[in-house]
Amino acid sequence: MTQIDVITIGAGGGAYPAAFRLAKAGKKVIMIDTKGVMSGNCLAEGCVPSKALREVTGIYKQSRFPEKFGLSGALKFSYKQMVSHKDYVQDIRYNQHQKELEEFPDNIQLIKGKASLVDSHKVSVETESGNKIFLAQQIIIASGADIVMPPIKGAELCITSRDVYALHPNLSELPKSLTIIGGGYIGLETASIFCELGVKVTVIEMMDRILPTMEPRLSEELQRMLNPNIKIILNAKVEEVNKAASGFDLSFVHSNQKKTINSELVMMAIGRHPVIPEGITEIGIKTEKGRILVNNALQTNFSHIYAPGDVNGRSMLFHSAVRQSLVVANNILAGNVPIDYMNFEAVPATVFTFPEMAFVGVLPSAAKERGISLIETAYSFKGDSRAQIYDEREGEIREFFDKDTMKLIGAWVIGIDAANLIGELGLAVQQGLTVFDLARYADQHPMASEGISKAARKLM
Repeated sequence: MTQIDVITIGAGGGAYPAAFRLAKAGKKVIMIDTKGVMSGNCLAEGCVPSKALREVTGIYKQSRFPEKFGLSGALKFSYKQMVSHKDYVQDIRYNQHQKELEEFPDNIQLIKGKASLVDSHKVSVETESGNKIFLAQQIIIASGADIVMPPIKGAELCITSRDVYALHPNLSELPKSLTIIGGGYIGLETASIFCELGVKVTVIEMMDRILPTMEPRLSEELQRMLNPNIKIILNAKVEEVNKAASGFDLSFVHSNQKKTINSELVMMAIGRHPVIPEGITEIGIKTEKGRILVNNALQTNFSHIYAPGDVNGRSMLFHSAVRQSLVVANNILAGNVPIDYMNFEAVPATVFTFPEMAFVGVLPSAAKERGISLIETAYSFKGDSRAQIYDEREGEIREFFDKDTMKLIGAWVIGIDAANLIGELGLAVQQGLTVFDLARYADQHPMASEGISKAARKLM
C-alpha cells in the first residue's frame, strides 16, 4: 500500500488543475486515468476537436458567398484534410499537457488504470502490471462523463460523437446523408457542421423543441435561425435502427404514425452521463439520479472526498470543471474547511451551431420558478457595425436584471461572436454588476461587444 497526500480519479479538467495547484504547495498527488493521458474527454472527443472542425467549416461557409465581399470564388474543401487539422490540434495539446506534467516530476504521478474506492481513504487501481492500493488523505473524484446509449433496438449500429471527433476518428469521409438522434447541443453542433459541408441532415428529437433542457425562448429563436436545410422533426419517438440495402433505416413514431427515414449513417447524440467509479455506493457517498451530490465547496458527504466536474452533473462543461477543480485545491489546502466556493450560476455556456448561441446566469423561466422579478433589455445585431461588416445581422444580446437590485443576473447572446461576448456578461454576473456599471463601460468599437453597454443604457 502506497500512502499519498491526494489521489484524483480522472486526469481531466476536474482533476489536473487541482493537481498542479496542490503540487505547487508541496503536496504529493497521484492521478489515475483510464486513458493514461491528461485532458479528459474535452480534448479526446469533445470541445477542442469539434470546434476545430467547426471553425474551419465556418471559413468555408463564408467563402460560399463571395459576391458579398467582392471575392472571385468559393473555396474548395477536403474533409480528410479538415480531420487532419483537427488531429494536429489535438496532438499539439496532448504534447502541451505532457510538458506541463513534466514540470512536477517529484510531486505528480499519472497512472493509467481503472480506480475504485475500497473505503473513504483507500483506492484500488487496476493497471496493466497488476492491482495497486493507495491510501490518500484526500480523494478527488473527477471521473467525468460518457456517451448515453439508450436501450433502442439497433443502437449499436449508430455512430457517436466519438466516431466523429476522436483523435484519428473512424469517420474520415463525409456521408451523403446523416440522421441524428437527439436535438441537444452535440447533435445540433454536428448537424450544423455537416449541413454546411453539403450533407443532407435530419435531426430527430423526442421533446417538443430542440435543446429541451435550456431556456425555451432561446431554443426557439435558435431553431428559427438555423440553416433551413437541417430537417428537424420534433415530438418523435425513435423505435429502432436497422441495416438497410443502402445505409440504415431509422423507425420512429411521429403524430401517432410510424415512419421510417433512410440515411447513409445514423448518429446517437442524446447526451452524456456522469461516470461513477465502483465503490461509491458501498462506502456511503451520496448520489442522486446518477450523479454524485456535492455542496458548493465541491465536498461530498465526506469532507475529505471531493467530486468536481461532470461527475456531479451540475455544470457539465470543461471550463466549469477547471474552476471547480481549483475550488477543491483551495479547500484541501485549508484542511478541508471550505474557504472557496463554486458559483454555478456564473458559468457561461455556448452552443456552437451556425449561428452561435450562448447564455449565462438566471434566465426568465428559472427566474419565474424562483419568484424573481426581472427587467430585461436587448441590443439587436441589425444595427451593429461588426455584424454589418460580416453581413450577419440576425440575433441579439439580451440582458436580465433583478428588478429589486438592478444587478445583472442573466444574459444570452445569439448571433455573431456569441461565444466571446458571453464571457464579459458572465463576469458581470459573477461580480454582481448593476445596469449602471454596464452602461458606463466603454466597450470597444466596432466590435459586437459594444452592444452590451448599449443594451444597458436603454434602461438608464
